[in-house]
Formats: sequence, structure tokens, C-alpha cells
Amino acid sequence: MEVLQDCIAGTQLHVNGRRLWDSLMEMARIGATPKGGVCRLALTDEDKAGRDLFVHWAKEAGCTITVDQIGNIFARRAGRDNSLPAVLTGSHADSQPTGGRFDGIYGVLAGLEVIRALNDHQVETEHPIEVAIWTNEEGSRFPPAMVASGVFAGVFDLEYGLSRKDQTGKTMGEELARIGYAGETPVGGRPLHACFEVHIEQGPILENASTTIGVVTGAQGQRWYELNLTGQESHAGPTPMTLRRDALLGAAKVVQLVNEIGLRFAPLACATVGMLNVYPNSRNVIPGQVFMTVDFRHPDDAVLAQMDAALREGVAMIAVDGKLEAELEQIFYYAPVAFDINCIAAVRGATEQLGYTHRDIIAGAGHDSCYLAQVAPTSMIFVPCIGGISHNEIEDALPEWIEAGANVLLNSMLTMAKRT
Repeated sequence: MEVLQDCIAGTQLHVNGRRLWDSLMEMARIGATPKGGVCRLALTDEDKAGRDLFVHWAKEAGCTITVDQIGNIFARRAGRDNSLPAVLTGSHADSQPTGGRFDGIYGVLAGLEVIRALNDHQVETEHPIEVAIWTNEEGSRFPPAMVASGVFAGVFDLEYGLSRKDQTGKTMGEELARIGYAGETPVGGRPLHACFEVHIEQGPILENASTTIGVVTGAQGQRWYELNLTGQESHAGPTPMTLRRDALLGAAKVVQLVNEIGLRFAPLACATVGMLNVYPNSRNVIPGQVFMTVDFRHPDDAVLAQMDAALREGVAMIAVDGKLEAELEQIFYYAPVAFDINCIAAVRGATEQLGYTHRDIIAGAGHDSCYLAQVAPTSMIFVPCIGGISHNEIEDALPEWIEAGANVLLNSMLTMAKRT
């Protein structure tokens, strides 16, 4: 297949930026937090309310709605030839506990705005257009992240997805049924011509470079680990320093190790210890156990493997030196993702014809598109967020950035859906 060199001929279409912004602000009232963010954890009452509002808006725009067995929602605008596979966009509607107004939901409502704009301009496409809400992308209530798009792509089976539990023991399957989004349509096997996702960058690169559009060429690979270090609790006063088996001291050295590994493979590597649980967590007891997590990311799978080896070697040495037992388990992995060259070309062509500043960029976070890329031609569009801040109630973006990303999305989708 030849790489697309040009966007659609003629004048580029534009969305209604004010309507899109107003929709985002109305959705942000659902689960609003005191600091201006949102809390719409997956499959809570707030998530249901957000889903209901999207479905209402999509039906008003003339879409038909399908919900699959893991709660993914598909809003479909008919094409001239409905036997053709759809051109799909969308993202997620769930948030972090202290999330922002744009993460995920921007991609959903920008997709809805694409449909509204096509209606405004009375444009018929050859292929159908679809907008998706993917269930539980964040994974903050039901780990791991991106479960439903993973089931859709065949990475996880349906039983695995429905059986994921939150901290209270409730499963995704039970909560989907409770909120009325346990659909009957089988998950996956849905023919797709192309997929696009527009998202805030969640980092500072675009804003620092005064660039409006990030043409996302791929996504970093990720490895997640859980590490348990076991020493021995003992009294903080009578126990000599040389005889201690301090699990927290070992954990501190692992934190330093992880940071050093990230720096060793800079500038593209990211290495993070995000969680640390200390036992017994008493002020006058030497810690006997520590549970901690490690997150490695890099766009080169070979480098990720080197980071993995360095972690395992370093943890083993720290355990020996500290007379500790170490149990290190990799709990999540996906390889770096290269997005489709034709979809990338459609994004780049639309961006250039619309006159926006742009640069190629690699996605540092996980996105549903990373799984979709395994089953359909896929790419992403990034816009800046203020200060690069995301997963935070103060997450913010300028209306002109939000509008620009939706304009690029609209014209990229038209390239692939073929305007008639």
C-alpha cells in the first residue's frame, strides 16, 4: 500500500470549537472536584452519568449506538456504503481519582464534534464513521489499564476482563450490569478501516516548543513490576546498625537504582517507583517488609530489555548486601508500538493543510490506541496541555489547542473515510 501523500482535495473543514468546548465543560460537571478536576472512576455512578450524556448527544446527532459485552460504546454515523469497515475515533470517559477535564474525554467529545461538524456541512463519507468509549482505560479502579481495548484486540480474553476486581472485591462484570452497560454484542472482530485518537499530550514537549500539534508516530513500550523486600522487624533502639535487616533501607537503594537506570538510558527512558508500602510502619520499629512498584518505559524494546536486566541484577545485589529476601515480578508488559504510516500521513497532511505548527512525537503514556494498533491501522494526535500537567485536578488546555486537535482529527478521518 502506498503511503498517503496528500490530504483530501479542496478546502479543509472545521469543527465548531465553541460547541466542543461547551460540551467538555458540561461533561466536566459530572464528578466535578473542588480544585476544578473530575472524579469519574470506571463503572461508578459518575461514569454512568457521563456515558448516558454521551449516548444522548450521539443519538441527537443521528448516530446508532452499540454496546459490547465489556461495556465499550460505539456511536455510528452511516456512510454511503455501510458494508465498508468504519473509520473510528474515540478514547475513554473514566478518570483518575483526582483527574482532569480533558484526559480521555477530550478524544471522545472531539469524535462527537467530528460527527456534528459533518452534519453541519452536510458531508457524506464513503465509509461509516464511529466514535468509541473504551471501558476502564485508566485502570485506577480495576487494574490493569486499558482492559477493554485489550479484550477488543485479543490481548486479554473476555472472562479476564469481566473478572477484574476493585479494592472492595466488586468485578467489572458486576458493575457493568449494575450501571446498565453490560452489552450483548461480542467484543472484537469489528472491521475497522482506520483508527484515530486525539489526546492531550500529558507532558511538556509541545508547549515548551510552542507547537500546536503532535503527530504521534508510536508509543513507548512498558514494563511494570512489583517487588517485595523482606527483612526483619526489630526495636529501633536496642538493635545495632550492623545487625539490622532493614527492608526500607533496601527499598531506598532500589529507588536510587531505578532512577540511575532511567538516567543511564536517557533521554528516552523513563523509570519510576510510584508506590511504596512499609510494614509495620511504626516510628520505633525497623521495617521488616516493603512492597513497591517499578515502571519502565522506552520506545526501543531492546533498551527495555537492558533496563530489565539492570533492575534484576541491581535488586539481587541490594538484597544480598542488606540480608534481605527479594521477590521481583513483572506484572505487565507491552512492546513499543509503531503506528500506521498511512494514518500518520493523514494526520500530517491535515495538520499542514490547516496551517498548524507540528512535530513528530512518541506517546509516553499508555493509550487504547496502543492495543487498537494490533488489529487496525491506527495513529494519534496530541495537543499541548498547560505545564504538561495531567492526572491532576489542575490539568488544563487552551480552547484554541482543543479546537485545533479536533480540526486535525476531522480532516484526518475524512482522508481515510473518503468524502463524497
